[in-house]
Amino acid sequence: MDTKAFKRSLQQSENYHRKGFGHQAEIATQLQSEYQSSLIQEIRNKNYTLQRGNVTIHLAQAFGFCWGVERAVAMAYETRKHFPTERIWITNEIIHNPSVNQRMLEMKVEFIPVEGGKKDFFVVNSGDVVILPAFGASVQEMQLLNEKSCKIVDTTCPWVSKVWNAVEKHKKIDYTSIIHGKYKHEETVATSSFAGKYLIVLNMQQAEYVVNYILNGGNREEFLAKFSKACSPGFDPDKDLERVGIANQTTMLKSETEQMGKIFERTMMTKYGPTELNQHFQSFNTICDATQERQDAMLDLVEQNLDLMIVIGGFNSSNTTQLQQIALERGIPSYHIDRETRILSGNRIEHRELNGDLKITENWLPDGEIVVGITSGASTPDIVVEDVIEKIVELKATAVVV
Repeated sequence: MDTKAFKRSLQQSENYHRKGFGHQAEIATQLQSEYQSSLIQEIRNKNYTLQRGNVTIHLAQAFGFCWGVERAVAMAYETRKHFPTERIWITNEIIHNPSVNQRMLEMKVEFIPVEGGKKDFFVVNSGDVVILPAFGASVQEMQLLNEKSCKIVDTTCPWVSKVWNAVEKHKKIDYTSIIHGKYKHEETVATSSFAGKYLIVLNMQQAEYVVNYILNGGNREEFLAKFSKACSPGFDPDKDLERVGIANQTTMLKSETEQMGKIFERTMMTKYGPTELNQHFQSFNTICDATQERQDAMLDLVEQNLDLMIVIGGFNSSNTTQLQQIALERGIPSYHIDRETRILSGNRIEHRELNGDLKITENWLPDGEIVVGITSGASTPDIVVEDVIEKIVELKATAVVV
């Protein structure tokens, strides 16, 4: 399938919408009332620091909603207003935030049901409105919706589209796309659908396994078993790793994506020589600006003298997980929560560990004066951050009174 030609054809269809419906000003006012926070703005104005009683809060200087997320949420709200009576679906969560997705349900915007691990598009009828989320949708899903004559509202983040363009370039010159990402993540599923040959590599450990295979060969069956769910159909590591290009899931750790690119570049230079490097390796900068800014701000924040760190974001939010990883690598007690209700009575907190498990930690909030670092992922509204801060301040004030 010529995915580039299909996408161009789709974008010319009268059923395809990507620029909103002219309700931007009204929707902006609504979003401000529902998701923004006067307290967070006050903290920004005070050099990202808040002092309340014996609690000092340091906010990261870049956190929360990014432009792409704001755009996607605004377009979803606009869609409901523009199609007040039509049935509206979303192919995935609009963004990885539970409160925003709950708001979608309250607006009678439904999610495509999942049966046995697969989306059931049978529920979608001709003429229904279907929103593609900020992470994008696979080209196969777009094709199916187009064939059903659905009205498609595409909120895909332009940075994700930039990655799709990169893998299209790899495909055009018969390079294999090495995609730094999580093979189950909807963004990576979408990206791989636009690629030709591809291999999805999660981390540096897997990257080193692949480059060792490129240089020294290895057990083909073991390789294919290891990446059975993370490679294109018919992938052959003995042939398909001769020419590679680097791409990434936009929410992955920037430094790891860069490191991965360098190790593949060095490998191809070692195997084929510097004069032949450009015939065997390509790399385009597809690291999202917003992801990079939030990670850089987190790196600055963890250099301060913090007693603990709170990272706020959806538990299935990859960019939030990367922020949590930065704190834990510095040895700072850090808790990834998605809302203030995870802060429980009796000085307990329910939080997500890096391996995905939920854990309840006792006595997480130290006695006396404390300094707390706080950041949030790109899908987290400011109002959620405010709620967490107020809960911490309230708990500390109660402890002092007792």
